[in-house]
Amino acid sequence: MKTTIKLFQQLTIISATIISSSVIAQQQQMQYFRPNNESGINTFETSKIDTIPFTKMKVQVGGNFELEFQGLRDENNSVPVTQAGYTGNVNKLVPLTNGFDLAMANLNIDAQLADGIRMDLTVYLSTRHHEDTWVKGGYIQFDKLLFLHSRAIDSMMKSVTIKIGQFDVDYGDQHYRRSDGGNTIYNPFIENYIMDEFATEVGAEINYHPACGFLAMGGITNGELDPTVIAASKIDSLTGKTNYYGPAFHGKLGFDKQLSDDFRLRATGSFYIVQSANSNTLFGGDRTGSHYFDVMSSQSIANGTTLNDANDYNAFSGRYNPGFSEEVHTFMGNLFMKFKGLEFFGTYEFAQGRAITKRNLGQATQIAGDIIYRFPAHKENFWIGIRYNTVTATLLGAPTDVIISREVASIGWFVTKNIMMKAEYVNQAYQNYASTSIYNAGRFDGYMLEASIGF
Repeated sequence: MKTTIKLFQQLTIISATIISSSVIAQQQQMQYFRPNNESGINTFETSKIDTIPFTKMKVQVGGNFELEFQGLRDENNSVPVTQAGYTGNVNKLVPLTNGFDLAMANLNIDAQLADGIRMDLTVYLSTRHHEDTWVKGGYIQFDKLLFLHSRAIDSMMKSVTIKIGQFDVDYGDQHYRRSDGGNTIYNPFIENYIMDEFATEVGAEINYHPACGFLAMGGITNGELDPTVIAASKIDSLTGKTNYYGPAFHGKLGFDKQLSDDFRLRATGSFYIVQSANSNTLFGGDRTGSHYFDVMSSQSIANGTTLNDANDYNAFSGRYNPGFSEEVHTFMGNLFMKFKGLEFFGTYEFAQGRAITKRNLGQATQIAGDIIYRFPAHKENFWIGIRYNTVTATLLGAPTDVIISREVASIGWFVTKNIMMKAEYVNQAYQNYASTSIYNAGRFDGYMLEASIGF
């Protein structure tokens, strides 16, 4: 096992160095841009500092690639259950072994179209949930509006960013730190939160972030990952009427400032609201899938679907989706503090919502805290970290709330700004699930290794 890991590390470093060194030399500098490497860590909204002069239109082609080795084991104590359409016990967990997971890759295309105007396009080349190529989304970002020839607007735009297109909805701050398919550079851990908030929707955002540190954002989207122009025909169980495709609204208020050379403070509060949707996916919009492969999965269920690989039918294994596809009301508060190499990132989230077939609102509460120490001073290319994450949720018909908790310990190393390696130990437990649920007394634990490239 040690020989395999060592060989894996050596091959990854050698191949990554060759690829990244040949491509980085061709990279074009973009205005108001978050780098796809170590320099992009702890970047939230792109900066309003204008450091890159515009000379002509530029196109930058970059990418992300990650490869993982998994050593997880799971267990449960569910009573055997047979289900129509499936063969065997649907509560029996698929046996796991040590091995490499499916590698994931992203293609990033950015274009500086004019002074202060940039386009972003991200393509998932291969992911767990979609092994073939899918477009994540694309948007245009305005940090200057010089074509309007207005001094007043030019002055206003020194603190304003406008984003239009299909983009990652800016709800909460955790989505700036999550893994996104092949892009795992920003995440000090292998996986995202248990309740993962991520969706790309068509809309617009206006972000006001002046130099004083105050920030405010307002956005409106179509509330859909997969837009449709087919008229609504489903009946809402609550209203008894045909549902409608209303807009979704989100916003953020906060403060983010480097208060001294050693200390940075950021605190934000965010909301997202949609009253009626065709199929909202704020808690299930990730088209890449979980990085904990096949945990708490049943091969019997997989065999009874058109996706006969448990890897596909349960692409979000280890996560919890509350299923709020019709109506969503959710709030997230985040606190980020960094003193020298020591970081804390905390999250509190309260979500309510329902599916179109439900009359009552369900709810879920999520709490998470990361403590990361990056070293040595002034370089910070190594880190150690711990995370605690828990979700408490109400299930329809259940006498008590279910609880899912996760503890993670992580170590990592940026070999270069574009090459990262990390390892973690994870332990996740499920409580208060019914004896007939596959999650009854469920748990999984073990180690993960990951190598990642970003440029």
